[in-house]
Amino acid sequence: MLQTSWLFWAALSAVFASLTAILTKLGVSNINSDFATFIRTCVILVMVGGIAFFTKQFQSLDTLSTKGLVFLVLSGLATGASWLCYFRAMSLGQAAQVAPVDKLSVVLVAVFGVLLLGENLSTINWLGVALITLGVILVAWQA
Repeated sequence: MLQTSWLFWAALSAVFASLTAILTKLGVSNINSDFATFIRTCVILVMVGGIAFFTKQFQSLDTLSTKGLVFLVLSGLATGASWLCYFRAMSLGQAAQVAPVDKLSVVLVAVFGVLLLGENLSTINWLGVALITLGVILVAWQA
């Protein structure tokens, strides 16, 4: 039951994302940030490719819709751009400041979800979005 819960997987994602921030900061200390992003991407490619291969989850490309494939390619390009910017920021700033600003993506997903996907957020949800924004500002603030 727990393994089929979106909350379980989202919480695990947050744990691994936090480790990613710390490990990235340690990793970019003596490596060019763009090359560090390349190394990380290769590791992810091998890991996820291995999982898909060994669990027999590969699909033939002709089973994908053109629309789905286009959006996945665009998502990949956005991910690559995000990672390049994230690694550059980590090489220049403090992890405790860079990672929260990166998490403004949570706020942007909420806004884009409403504007582009037609999703609805309640007043309490918008309050949460506002508090996340305020939290990011307070954590990133350099006094």
